[in-house]
Amino acid sequence: MDIREVKGRVNSIQTLGTLDGPGVRFVLFLQGCPLRCACCHNPETWELNGGEEYTAGRIFDKICRYKSYFGKDGGVTVSGGEALLQSEFCTALFQLCKENSINTCLDTSGCVLNDSVKKLLSLTDLVLLDIKYTTDDKYLKYVGCHQKPVIDFLDYLDANGIETWLRQVLIPTKNDDEENLLRLAELKKSHSCVSKCELLAFRKLCTSKYDDLKIEFPFAKIDEASPELLCESQKRLDELCR
Repeated sequence: MDIREVKGRVNSIQTLGTLDGPGVRFVLFLQGCPLRCACCHNPETWELNGGEEYTAGRIFDKICRYKSYFGKDGGVTVSGGEALLQSEFCTALFQLCKENSINTCLDTSGCVLNDSVKKLLSLTDLVLLDIKYTTDDKYLKYVGCHQKPVIDFLDYLDANGIETWLRQVLIPTKNDDEENLLRLAELKKSHSCVSKCELLAFRKLCTSKYDDLKIEFPFAKIDEASPELLCESQKRLDELCR
């Protein structure tokens, strides 16, 4: 099959994103996620059959309209949901990008690693790996899976020299403690592929989405991460990573 004809389901598109990788980026949010994170801010992406169907070629044509804005650092980021559930579509899109010298970035939880995903990673310039927690018990309690598949995914990135940023949503009372930061810093130190560790603030702008879907937001009663907490925690993490 012509790679331009490979189909995927898309939840939304951000044409000039600045928060999902380096530089200015075309950000594609795909449909479908196997996880049920208690802090999830995009519950509308969970169902794989939601969103709108696109071909890789149609998406790539849209990308080309914005290529002049990417500069030397920008490019394309595929996120979710969980992009790994549509690895064949992502592979087709990234192949088109690589053929046209466009930087490729994958934003993922790292919960899937199979031959199809490995092929996708061979076309990926940068991985934004979401390390949700640093203990298995919290992964089981607040994500619904074990931590080991994520660490195995990180080990694979390291073994294949794929540049990686570790990212974590900072959630008050859940992962904002010193021990968590120490474990996150150790992951960076023990994996040479990791060039950056970044904390993101827990926010609750998603509350209305849960209301619309008539499902409970598990972390509705948890405070958002204040700018002060985020700044102090990032500073401490940077110190521990040195």
